[in-house]
This record gives sequence, structure tokens and C-alpha cells, in this order.
Amino acid sequence: MAARKKKKATRRKAKPADLIISKSRTKNATKKCNVSSEFYGALDAHVRGIIKGAEVRAIGNKRKTIKAVDI
Repeated sequence: MAARKKKKATRRKAKPADLIISKSRTKNATKKCNVSSEFYGALDAHVRGIIKGAEVRAIGNKRKTIKAVDI
């Protein structure tokens, strides 16, 4: 009987933190500048902060829907 070959364990890249923002859309929004890799994380953190603040304001106004005025 022929010996079976062992499958090599495939390494998966560590999944980056889930971003709310789209990297490609962010890059496409710039006209004359490049976008550094650290910018995406900072932008994502800022957007999450805005959303959290809007959520707090909506709850404070006894609503379950975040509206544009909450920003």
C-alpha cells in the first residue's frame, strides 16, 4: 500500500479588524493624495465615535432610530 501524503496545514492570514469604512471607496474619494494604511484605522475609529454619539443622542431623545440630526 502506498503511503499517504500528509496535507500541510495552511496558514490563514489574520483577519484584520472589521472596518465600517470601505478602503477602496475611501481611496477613490481622494483626488490628489495617496492614502496611508494607518489612515483607514483612524478613519474607522472616528466614524465609530460619531455613530456612538449619534446613538446616545437618539436614546436621549427617546428614539430607537438614529437620524441625520443626531450627528
